[in-house]
Amino acid sequence: MHKINTLSRFALLAALVTFTTCSRNPVTGKREVILMSKEQEIALGQESHPTVVSSMGLYEDKRLQDFINEKGKAMARISHRPDLPYQFYIVDSPVVNAFAVPGGYVYFTRGIMAHFNNEAEFAGVLGHEIGHITARHSARQQSKQLFGTGALVLGSVLFDKTGQLTELASQGLQLALLGYSRAHESESDEIGVEYSSKIGYDAREMADFFGTIKRIQESSGQAVPQFMSTHPDPGNRNKRVLELAQQYQTKNPGSYQVDRDSYLRMIDGIVFGEDPKQGFVENAIFYHPQLKFQFPVPNGWQHQNSPSQFQMAAKDGKSAMILMLAKGNSLDEAAQNTVQQFGLRVLENQRTTINGNPAYVLISQQQPQQGQQQTQSTQNALQIASWLIQYNGTIYALHGLAAAQGFNGPFRTFQQVAGGFRQLTDPDKLNRQPERVRVKNAPRDGTFREVMTALGMPANRLEELGTLNSLRADDRVARGTMVKIITR
Repeated sequence: MHKINTLSRFALLAALVTFTTCSRNPVTGKREVILMSKEQEIALGQESHPTVVSSMGLYEDKRLQDFINEKGKAMARISHRPDLPYQFYIVDSPVVNAFAVPGGYVYFTRGIMAHFNNEAEFAGVLGHEIGHITARHSARQQSKQLFGTGALVLGSVLFDKTGQLTELASQGLQLALLGYSRAHESESDEIGVEYSSKIGYDAREMADFFGTIKRIQESSGQAVPQFMSTHPDPGNRNKRVLELAQQYQTKNPGSYQVDRDSYLRMIDGIVFGEDPKQGFVENAIFYHPQLKFQFPVPNGWQHQNSPSQFQMAAKDGKSAMILMLAKGNSLDEAAQNTVQQFGLRVLENQRTTINGNPAYVLISQQQPQQGQQQTQSTQNALQIASWLIQYNGTIYALHGLAAAQGFNGPFRTFQQVAGGFRQLTDPDKLNRQPERVRVKNAPRDGTFREVMTALGMPANRLEELGTLNSLRADDRVARGTMVKIITR
């Protein structure tokens, strides 16, 4: 019966794919199966936008926002899909990234804005991101995923009787389709050259920016062999985009702009790196100046901060903690909402006080979702210790997660963290200012290293500053040339 039902579903899926009307891709001109309408793309963008804003925040800078709107609208008009309701945003993240959501939503981080060295580099990446939208890459990925799902259903019939293989394979498929394919990235690079050139910029600068990306990856240990990555290697993209730009300019002779000085003046003062007001870690303590609290970070744990939550985890991956806001106007209500939200089975609960703040402690296990194996061993279950802390009119949730087996060890660490949650009163931490990019004129002729030294920059940040300026230590810099430094 299981095989008959599953095969029937697969047949239905095949019929759906077969009889779906093919549409013509606006960029390639080819007819292809697209299972997402224009209206669905727009709706997806509208639904995704609040999540992006809540998780990353918007960077408030009117000059930069006006700039990205002006260039974005100009590029949208000459794109293959000028009818979409495009919207452009700068998000408050130090990560060097730009991304697009179906329906016309395009986001640049302040981190990538700080690393551009001219308007032409920005325009090339802007064209690349709009290219993902106009070529309908997300819609094409969705269609590919549906085909993949059908194959997995068939695979489960042939190879697995328990359903476990299907679940694992589905997880693998999700990971494989998490980003755009290498073919889509290459296609968007080509579109980026076309779009940025059409609004008057020198697309060869887009090629140079891939050198910056490669340096960032190498310095952070993210470099991977090209054949193992879903994105083409930045070094190879540099060469390919340069060829495309030269071919375009040969066919379309004209004056193509770089606009370096105007761009550098515009980003003068942009926040660089983590913004302390959103929270920062120093000497194994997390401080949040804006919300005025602090708590310890276990020694050696890795951590990541965002406007919506703070995450930290042991290097072995066997235990982790998350700080987030709890939903509710009282501790009792917050406890009930936490149990419902995460599907918890409460083992213990008690009221307490943490450094003068009313608190509620829950020890829980996550219940299997409907349809999952109900015979899961209790020892293999995920166990969670939650401290709900009422502080300054807000209820914060500190969740500690580890396997039920051997939970007592991590629990002691969780207790130390939660027990260290207290008011932040140190003026130095409360008034900590962010680092910013400042644009200066080189005070002398010399190498980049010599110019940075003359501007008071420490030697241990030379590579970071070189990446920021797209210069090497021994590159020559003429007196009066605009360069970027980092200062508070």
